[in-house]
Amino acid sequence: MMMVRYICLIIVAMQLIGCAACSKDKDVQKPAPVLKSSIPENNAVDVQLSTSIEIIFDEVISLASNHGISINGSATEVEASFTKLLFAVELQYETVYEITIPKGAVINTFGVPSTQEIQISFTTREAPFIDTEGMQFVASMEVGWNLGNTLDTKSEDETAWGNPLATKELIDAVSAKGFKTLRVPVTWQYHMGDAPDYTIDKQWLDRVEEVVNYALDNKMHVIVNIHHDEEWLIPTYAKLDGAKDQLEKVWIQIAERFKTYDRNLVFETLNETRLKGSAEEWTGGTAEGRDCINQFHDVAVAAIRNSGGNNTDRYIMVSPYAASSSQVAMDGLVLPNSSNLIVSVHNYFPYKFALAESDFNTTWGTDAEKLALDAELDRVVNKFIANGIPVVMGEWGNLNHDNLEERVKHAAYFANGCICRGICPIWWDNGALGHFGIINRDNYQWSFPTIADAIVNQVK
Repeated sequence: MMMVRYICLIIVAMQLIGCAACSKDKDVQKPAPVLKSSIPENNAVDVQLSTSIEIIFDEVISLASNHGISINGSATEVEASFTKLLFAVELQYETVYEITIPKGAVINTFGVPSTQEIQISFTTREAPFIDTEGMQFVASMEVGWNLGNTLDTKSEDETAWGNPLATKELIDAVSAKGFKTLRVPVTWQYHMGDAPDYTIDKQWLDRVEEVVNYALDNKMHVIVNIHHDEEWLIPTYAKLDGAKDQLEKVWIQIAERFKTYDRNLVFETLNETRLKGSAEEWTGGTAEGRDCINQFHDVAVAAIRNSGGNNTDRYIMVSPYAASSSQVAMDGLVLPNSSNLIVSVHNYFPYKFALAESDFNTTWGTDAEKLALDAELDRVVNKFIANGIPVVMGEWGNLNHDNLEERVKHAAYFANGCICRGICPIWWDNGALGHFGIINRDNYQWSFPTIADAIVNQVK
């Protein structure tokens, strides 16, 4: 009997302790949600218009039914997502934004409301100077086609890489399909003399001019550049002075030949100039390499402008290191001190679908892949167009892996993505139908008309 009695006393004691604990828990005040951080930070300045506004708390939250949250005194669209408040607002340049979150507007999972009013303030960046005329000029270029692996062979022979001589009939067919811009890559080093003058052969200048006129006769825009001159355009400090001297003299001669041409002719100072064989060849280069590229552009633009005639205000395309659209390359580009400049970038995205010759993907077009391509193009927009600088996609495309339907989808989406963002897309055609070629250069028939149509129809 004594044992049972002790057990009963223990149970009663435990129940009393438990009840006391329950009572104590009920008396404890649960903490209210507390502001942890915000994007942008409070009192931030020069905020980008693309910034997403987020207010972050120390715990999971929800909104009171009549929360009264406002921006600049007006009700705003806001939602609670886990520990954040997310705002749907389109930011404007040069504007001060004041977000007010009243006391009690935010509630935690215990039902405890916030106990203090929260105010966040920030100021957006100044409006950039928008080169409206330049943007309109690029828009008039619509979509383009590259006469690749022809005048840019690394040989005196235009046909050295397997393509026939470029003819007026070929350019007529390109124009008739709906392409409004012809990019003419040109290699000059096999057609010029030695230092100190680096005199370009008259016959070669005549030939380049002849091809340019094929396109101008069709009322197309034409781009002439320095393309595969890689043996002397070396972006290192050791080679810099000699390369700048030669570059200046070459552009003086090109500019002199074409200075009476109207602005439908565009000059492109470089192509994919880079330090070949280096670890950074295609990844944006080194600080030295990027600085050399900037100095090359300065010399070339000055040579063109100083030649006079229509070259004083002709549009000139300049490119980052290797014409790369990587962030480090774009960030490293410093534009010459001149008006009427257009940035040229190249982009074969995604690599495994568009450019890889082994270990490649043959399909493209999932929602995730489209979003990734959008983000790739948006980086270019945010760097240049958002700052008033026109952009041309000087090279892009997708390789032929017997996957025509997928290539058409990609070409249409890429071209549309460029045009909607104000970028002129110029398809890279190297003449090889098993690679990037889409027109037969022997008979001038479109071997892949659906790809060509997918590009030009985005303008229509």
